[in-house]
Amino acid sequence: MALLATIDNTMGAMFIGVLVAGILYGAACIQAWYYYMHQKDRWPLRFLVGAVMICDTIHQAFIAHTVYSYLVTNFGNQPNLGNTVWSLLAEVLVNGFTTVLVQSFLAYRVWQLSNGNIWISAPALLLVAAEFICVFIFSVIGLSRVHTFAELAELLTGLSITVNVLAAAGDTYIAGLLTLLLHSSRTGFSRSNSIINKLIIFAVNTGALTSLCAIASMLSILLAPNTFIYISFFFCMGRLYANSLLATLNVRTILRKNGGSGAQSSAETGSIPLGSYNNSVFVSATSVSGVQGFMTSLQQPQSQGAISVKIDTRREFVTDPEQKHPDSLRSQMDLS
Repeated sequence: MALLATIDNTMGAMFIGVLVAGILYGAACIQAWYYYMHQKDRWPLRFLVGAVMICDTIHQAFIAHTVYSYLVTNFGNQPNLGNTVWSLLAEVLVNGFTTVLVQSFLAYRVWQLSNGNIWISAPALLLVAAEFICVFIFSVIGLSRVHTFAELAELLTGLSITVNVLAAAGDTYIAGLLTLLLHSSRTGFSRSNSIINKLIIFAVNTGALTSLCAIASMLSILLAPNTFIYISFFFCMGRLYANSLLATLNVRTILRKNGGSGAQSSAETGSIPLGSYNNSVFVSATSVSGVQGFMTSLQQPQSQGAISVKIDTRREFVTDPEQKHPDSLRSQMDLS
């Protein structure tokens, strides 16, 4: 049996949703400040972060206007509580922009890690595009034809469920692919593997948060259609996407500080020459999944009165494709 509508589970639920969204917006602002102060990414990624924060700010203003209209402007006007406010319908489109920006970036990461494999990255893009198209249709119908919550339930309930299903499916698919691709890029080096393990955990956790929020919104529509509980979850969707994007970008600093960017280990043996000999130097380089390892061997042929010397040095370097850094080998390691 569906819950009956009360002030607590309608306007109260909406008010709580705005409070939680406001807290998450504050967290996103702090993360954005940290990002611009400490990250030196190329301009497309910095532009993406700026666009996400602009959408987040507009969305926060819209939902604040919605609650203010119901609880302050129309305080005590009971019949007006059944009417929709333009900002309540417009915020859906702004939320959609935030979602499509973040999910597209994550889908691009999938494409990068899969070395441009279109067969596994295309479904992610299709899910993202389908979700945004549904959000756009929802907003157009809502702003042009919906004036009451009764009309909203009659015309757009099915579309609301579809949006949440696509959001949960897209987040789960992308998080699953990132986990598999990161796991397959393990190199055998202990420190780089440690970084990859942390990235896997991070990808699963961030994908789970947005997926669970979408599922909670969908279940609220199905189990409590007469309430606004689903609206409170939807208010927080964009904030979770913004925070997941910024956390993904900022966590790179922590991983680098923990020894991921310049770890090296070496084992050396030495000897004292007893005669003249010629030196021969061999340098080899390999690259596996963004982790570059270099080995330099100095071999001295044995001759009468000489002891052979061999020096093996292994160095690991983890590079970030989004960071602005020289691409030359000498900028990463001096071989002289």
